[in-house]
Amino acid sequence: MKLPLSITIAIPIKNEATLLQGCIDAIGKDFVEKIIILDSGSTDGSLEIAERNNIEVLNFEWNGQFPKKRNWFLQNHTPLTKWVLFLDADEYLSESFKTEVRNAIENENVVGFWLTYTRYFLGEKMKGGYPMRKLALFKVGVGEYERIEENNWSKLDMEIHEHPVLIGKTAVIKSEIDHLDFRGISHYIIKHNEYASWEAERILKTDSNASIAQLWTWKQKIKYKLMLTPFIGPVYFLGSYFLLGGFRDGARGLSFSILKASYFTQVYCKIKERQLSEKSK
Repeated sequence: MKLPLSITIAIPIKNEATLLQGCIDAIGKDFVEKIIILDSGSTDGSLEIAERNNIEVLNFEWNGQFPKKRNWFLQNHTPLTKWVLFLDADEYLSESFKTEVRNAIENENVVGFWLTYTRYFLGEKMKGGYPMRKLALFKVGVGEYERIEENNWSKLDMEIHEHPVLIGKTAVIKSEIDHLDFRGISHYIIKHNEYASWEAERILKTDSNASIAQLWTWKQKIKYKLMLTPFIGPVYFLGSYFLLGGFRDGARGLSFSILKASYFTQVYCKIKERQLSEKSK
């Protein structure tokens, strides 16, 4: 029998009752030493699911400033395991992923792993487009999510597009985690409108801060520079639909690429709107 890995899986939630049990079941009972839920005031039965599964719940109330949920957890409830994995409730671990992780973390030279996720749109798995990757598995104590000062300028209590800033080498887990977000187009549009507002503010606050920019990956540096121009939307579309094979998904691939390009164009417009507002003061 294989022993549980020295990993704490932290699942940040708010009203995720429809997804949470499936997420827990996919983890399994003997994969990791600890599962913990970081809750932001759920009222839909999510906490009852945690209780039925004997999973500890930490309650998080954000005051609108640093730290947000993940850094709060790392700073105030530091895991006792060697590794920590942040997993959303709509992310389901596959058996191939668990097998690859078990082998990968034996490499003592690596402190963190970029994880790969499936993408679904209009109910079907996407074949093409930009791959979805997050740096969500790393050793405890080697870093935390980048520090971005906020003063109640967003309603998002959890790090969204920030990434962990780690001291050491990172690698990639190629086996995919199933990202099963089937909450519909309306939810997608509302969510990304919130993300766009946050992204615009973040870029304005960090663009002139060289110390923060030095911590970005080369992909992030290109992305954030493009977001200051109206070319970000068209560039994303061309890359997603043509270069990375979004056309293989037919009408779904075209629609998805247009929606994502619109999102990035929205970020640019919100940046310009914010700059014009500051000039008029």
